[in-house]
Amino acid sequence: MMGGPFIIFVNLPSIILVIGGTFAVTLMSVTLGDFLGSFKIGLKGFFYKLDSPQVLIDESVEMASVARKEGILALEGREIGNVFLQKGIGLCIDGHAPEIVRNLLTKEINLSIERHTVGANMFKSMAIYAPAMGMIGTLIGLVQMLANMSDPASIGPAMAIAILTTLYGAIIANTFAQPLADKLALIRGYEKRNKDLIFESIKGIQEGTNPRVLKQLLDAYLPESKRVVDE
Repeated sequence: MMGGPFIIFVNLPSIILVIGGTFAVTLMSVTLGDFLGSFKIGLKGFFYKLDSPQVLIDESVEMASVARKEGILALEGREIGNVFLQKGIGLCIDGHAPEIVRNLLTKEINLSIERHTVGANMFKSMAIYAPAMGMIGTLIGLVQMLANMSDPASIGPAMAIAILTTLYGAIIANTFAQPLADKLALIRGYEKRNKDLIFESIKGIQEGTNPRVLKQLLDAYLPESKRVVDE
């Protein structure tokens, strides 16, 4: 805004080369399904809402108390905010053996982590390819500029356009792709923690673990400063 008109930073061929080239090279390194699916996962980087571990613990302990007193079927029809927790309770209500419930939940945890890992790795690859495509665009621009040295007045504008592709590549890598990859990795860790917490909750509820004991086990997923000590 202070250095000149914004339009000097806009060049359509450079944009097409860098963005189109980055997408094309990234697509060569992953399958089409993973490529499209990663953008869906990438939306979590902007709209992700983390379930509070404390809320999950309180809800799990409450359900453990109900199941211990009235039986697991007493939880049927109960409104549960977390989808993964709801699925686990549903499996218990349906009467599946503990081994089957644990296997199903473990598989879902692993597949969820795998999807997030694929998404994070794809955006990390884009962060590598975008500057490279920017440099290729700059080299193309320099070749075209050097091929038309007969007009000295055109050298400055041609050089500016050539450098723009490097700028676009740096912007894509450092303000979009790499930060999003880092955030998806962070979200993956948060979700893994919450799902491990829920896994322990389901296991305790199905085994009829004492709610106070279950709470002590689940509190291990909280920082010590956030643990509530029962009097």
